[in-house]
Amino acid sequence: MATKIRLQRHGRKNYAFYPIVIADSRAPRDGRFIERIGSYNPNTNPATVTLNFERALYWVNVGAQPTDTVRSILSREGVMLMKHLQGGVKKGAFDEAEAQRRFDAWKAAKNAKVDAFKNDLAGKQASAAKARLEEEMAKNKAKAELVAKKKAEIAAAKAEAEAAAAPTEETEAPAAE
Repeated sequence: MATKIRLQRHGRKNYAFYPIVIADSRAPRDGRFIERIGSYNPNTNPATVTLNFERALYWVNVGAQPTDTVRSILSREGVMLMKHLQGGVKKGAFDEAEAQRRFDAWKAAKNAKVDAFKNDLAGKQASAAKARLEEEMAKNKAKAELVAKKKAEIAAAKAEAEAAAAPTEETEAPAAE
């Protein structure tokens, strides 16, 4: 039986997520599968991958063929690197401890890179929100100045009208007495 490591499509229109499964190559894409080893959600930034590392490594070692997309996911998670390192151990190029040390160093560098990306993304979002707030405050200040100017004009016109009406009342009042 030829086994494949592939993605199944779940979710709704324009919002898909993908379980990573081991399936017979003859089975339908979203049909029968042998084992579910993880999931891939491209809707988040960066994309979220949950993977049972041990089971994925086992299936790759026993000959399951990943699809192109799954191969890139497995490479990003380090499964393909660990398979490569285990091949070096089998050939005697280095021992198991050295392979684990190399893998841990790679994983630490990768996690640092992802954390830096997330922090940069959060910083950009925060600065964009701050810029929007400052822009809105500037617009509100300009609008408040315009309203204050308009109110001052109305008050001046009202005072002028009252001033014009007041002398005529004063002149009429003494005449009546």
